[in-house]
Parts: sequence; structure tokens; C-alpha cells
Amino acid sequence: MNADVLKGGFADAPVDAAHAFRAAMNVMARPGVIEEVAGAVPPAPMSVAAGVLLLTLCDPETPIALCGAHDCADVREWIAFHIGAPVVAPQKAMFVVGTWEAVQPLEAYAIGTAEYPDRSATVIVEMDALAAEGAVLRGPGIKTQAALSLPEVEAFQRNAVLFPLGLDFFFCAGARLAALPRTTRVEAL
Repeated sequence: MNADVLKGGFADAPVDAAHAFRAAMNVMARPGVIEEVAGAVPPAPMSVAAGVLLLTLCDPETPIALCGAHDCADVREWIAFHIGAPVVAPQKAMFVVGTWEAVQPLEAYAIGTAEYPDRSATVIVEMDALAAEGAVLRGPGIKTQAALSLPEVEAFQRNAVLFPLGLDFFFCAGARLAALPRTTRVEAL
């Protein structure tokens, strides 16, 4: 095991996790809002924001799928040491991490069932940049409308039609974090 993977977790786990949890819930409750998070230093290519989310929302019973360049020894070892979560095939994952291209096809992930819609995957999409511009967002948690730089529009429109089933998304760029729950309606600008 690379000694660097032993580093990069929360320095003050209870406090750092509480701040991170609040930021994660805020962006999920208010689509279009972008928060800065800190506390994790995961190995490349994982961003600080994605590392913070995994440290905060995952535990040894949370299966994670790593896609594309994120499926590497350093990231796997970092997850094993800091979280203890199993790395699994996409169809068994509760959390998925990768770039937009790497996490395709979205149909590979669990969307929940009629009895248990919460048994769906959450996709953490790594992006180069994140801004409150681009696609128009409407729905719960948005007063009139918001905007977010999404990698595309059609996939999120198809996802919203599945409600109450569907996927929830977090978007990460460096230490910046935003979210798009399945309840949000997305329109092209």
C-alpha cells in the first residue's frame, strides 16, 4: 500500500464530517447552489469535493463503483483505508464516482423500486468546472428557477420522468460541490 493513501482523511472527523454533511444536504435541497467543501485530500484523479462526499456519506456497508480513471489502485486503497467501503460493479453500487463520460451508461445503476425508491444510486460526477449558469433548473428547493453548468440536459430530463424512481447526482470540481436530485426539472437554456 502506498503510504500517501494513509493521508488525506478528515483531520477532525466529527467536525469536518458535520460541515461536509451540511454542505451536501444544502446543495441537494437547493439545486443550483454551489458550496465549497474542505477536509479531504484524496489521491488523483479524485477531487477534494468527491473525497469529502465519500468520507461523509459512505461507510463499510456502502458499495461504491469507480469509473474510468477513478478505478485505480491509489483511489481504491484510499477508500479501503479511510472508509472501508467495498468497490463493486456499477449495477451493485449505491455511489458511483467518475467523469460524465466514464459513468455512462446511466442505465447501469439502480434506480430504486416502487416499494423502496431510496434504493437507488447516487452518481458523483467529476467536472472540470462548475458554475451557476447553463441549464435552467426548476422544482422543489428552487424559488423560481436556478442555473447549473451540467454536462448535458437530456439525460437529466429522462431521469426526472422516472420519479419517484431515478438517480440523484452530485457534481464536483476541485473543492466546489453542487447537486441535482431526481425531483428537479431541467431545461436547455
